[in-house]
Amino acid sequence: MTTIIRVLVISLALVFTSAIDAQDFQGVATYKTQRKVDIKMDSTSMNSEMHERMMEMMKKQFQKTFLLTFNKEASLYKQEEELDKPNVGMGDGIQIVSIGGGGGSDVLYKNTKEQRYADQVDTYGKIFLVKDDIEKIDWKLESDTKYIGEYQCFKATYTKMVEKPRVSFGSDDEVEEEKEPEMEERTVTAWYTPQIPVNNGPDNYQGLPGLILEVHDGKLTIICSKIVLNPEDKIEITEPTKGKEVNQEAYEKIMDKKAKEMMERFRPRNDGREGESISISIRG
Repeated sequence: MTTIIRVLVISLALVFTSAIDAQDFQGVATYKTQRKVDIKMDSTSMNSEMHERMMEMMKKQFQKTFLLTFNKEASLYKQEEELDKPNVGMGDGIQIVSIGGGGGSDVLYKNTKEQRYADQVDTYGKIFLVKDDIEKIDWKLESDTKYIGEYQCFKATYTKMVEKPRVSFGSDDEVEEEKEPEMEERTVTAWYTPQIPVNNGPDNYQGLPGLILEVHDGKLTIICSKIVLNPEDKIEITEPTKGKEVNQEAYEKIMDKKAKEMMERFRPRNDGREGESISISIRG
């Protein structure tokens, strides 16, 4: 019996054994996320002090805490409420814009039994309700194992084509905006534990024989820091209903259009006048 088959057999055995006593199984998992952003600029664009301030601010903006409330069939993924919102302005006419939602009021509902999701997102001040089918991930189960806290985890990977990360400046020439995005192959790594018998995980990661506790996707890292199983207070998982309903494809088109409109605000005018400020937009 090969190593991979052994891993699969063990995983499935643990899942079915646990599921016997898991009719009302539910839990809350806390995840910490961070994203590395490397920006190299020449001295004519930004001095070293301003560059350090910008990097520190972006580091804080991408460090977030999320709560995944789940049962055997569904989940809600939401950013933990913060008393102090991270500052998104640096002064000196510079602000950072992260393209792609992720605001504190966003809620991602997933129903893994019915293979669908509803993502309530606040984008540029307007609320959308993105509804679509969960995209199947072609996971490859690996032989590596490790412990995350008290849970034995197994490694899984898959590859996907993604747009290369870009940093766009509002003062860039218009031709830069019109360039076709460059694509690259990326390997995503996840660590899941069959000890928690749900095929779910943080954000849009799911489909493994156990809860996903850790994800490495390019410069994005998601790590589970705390798990509470079957809490005393029963968990209510309610699908969000607020916002303009669209599918994923329509929402992405809206996002692209809004991003271009925002960049246009900060582009130098044809008559030589400056835009409102320098805006830095990060994708990928």
